[in-house]
Amino acid sequence: MSKKSEHIAARIRQFEGRGLDPHYLGYFDCFNQRLYFEAHDVLEELWLQDRHGANGNFYKGLIQLAGAFVHLQKGRLRPAVALFRLAEANLRNYAPMHERLNVGGVLELIEIWVRRVEQGEENPLQAGNAPALRLEG
Repeated sequence: MSKKSEHIAARIRQFEGRGLDPHYLGYFDCFNQRLYFEAHDVLEELWLQDRHGANGNFYKGLIQLAGAFVHLQKGRLRPAVALFRLAEANLRNYAPMHERLNVGGVLELIEIWVRRVEQGEENPLQAGNAPALRLEG
């Protein structure tokens, strides 16, 4: 097992037996703690197993969303917008509610963050207003 896999396994262990894949639940835990790089890594393991399956683009879009926030954390605004747009393209084909996630709300969140960056805010993430993602039900 690689160091990366060991780290991910330790991070997701707490989510085992909760009805959804622990990688998926771990993604939201990391994302909401502003650990966007870790969120990306955690969900990537699940995406690699299903990248050509029904949820492949869904997971890919969520990974890209986390990646956009990694870019914002590093002050790279243009790459962040590019990843926001890729995430939007991958998520928009899913129902408004998918895998207990309000995809419509995530698409709105993406638009808000793109608008903040494009309207010239220096780095909207630095204002301490990081978003949180919640699963329904």
